[in-house]
Amino acid sequence: MIKSTVRYSATDKLRDIIEDNNQLLLVLNRFRIPFGFGDKTVGEVCDKQGIDCSTFLAVADLVSGKSFAGIPVDLPTLMAYLRQAHSYILDFRLPDIRETLILAVHLPLLDNVAMLIIKFFDDYVEEVRNHMDYEDRVVFPYIESLLRGEPSEFSIAEFASKHESVVSKLNELKDIFLQHYTMPNTRMLNRALFNINACGDDLVSHCEIENRLLVPAVEALEKEATVRRENASVKEATGSEAERPENLSDREKEIVCLVAQGLTNKEIADRLFLSFHTITTYRKNISTKLNIHSTAALTIYAIVQGLVDLREVELK
Repeated sequence: MIKSTVRYSATDKLRDIIEDNNQLLLVLNRFRIPFGFGDKTVGEVCDKQGIDCSTFLAVADLVSGKSFAGIPVDLPTLMAYLRQAHSYILDFRLPDIRETLILAVHLPLLDNVAMLIIKFFDDYVEEVRNHMDYEDRVVFPYIESLLRGEPSEFSIAEFASKHESVVSKLNELKDIFLQHYTMPNTRMLNRALFNINACGDDLVSHCEIENRLLVPAVEALEKEATVRRENASVKEATGSEAERPENLSDREKEIVCLVAQGLTNKEIADRLFLSFHTITTYRKNISTKLNIHSTAALTIYAIVQGLVDLREVELK
């Protein structure tokens, strides 16, 4: 048995994590994992189905309220999962709610109100469809072009800045029944409210996966693409390959690293117990050797040549 506070691992049996949280049945569906996996582990099932295991674990941990920090995700795998989620919500879950609502509210004395309720729901479905169509038509193709190394005017920040869960109107519809409208409490109405609540939870979880897994992974990919573009610009500007770091002295390499980490000449002088004038002279010599004259280009050079780790650098 899995303890609820412990994140899942590739060595856990898949049936155990389903028992730990049966909401993961939806996750299996969206990763297209068939039933009949017996006592196989998560890793064994993912390997058999050709699914990136770490991406599966990141999604499963997030959906289950466990820690997912530091788990790498494979963007093609995650996008395939999200596209399946779109299809399930638009083609199955929302139509099922509509059908149930019609049966629940279609009483002889309530026909006019019933029509308004169904119209409210249909308008909401259109809003969800437009939301997901934008992701399928704009966001996912952008990520795919980024993976291919193709330039684009779009950025994931543009998506993230206006991305939010489309669940508010669904909650309003639920509140109409629970708080503001008197009608017979039938089995069909209970089923409709249950489905509305489950769909709301599903949409919130879907949004969290996009915000907390997809967006950070794409931001990291964009940062890598920026490094590649800047490095290409440096080579184009100089007309030749930049000098290898072996041609720099140890002190010059040290100064290049500190520049890449964002320190000013004065801060470097204080760190190395040298004068400001000495650091200025070193910077001029480095620029002459490398034929690189801007701080941004020198930062890119330091990353490309392995003098600093990308995580140590804040790209502006």
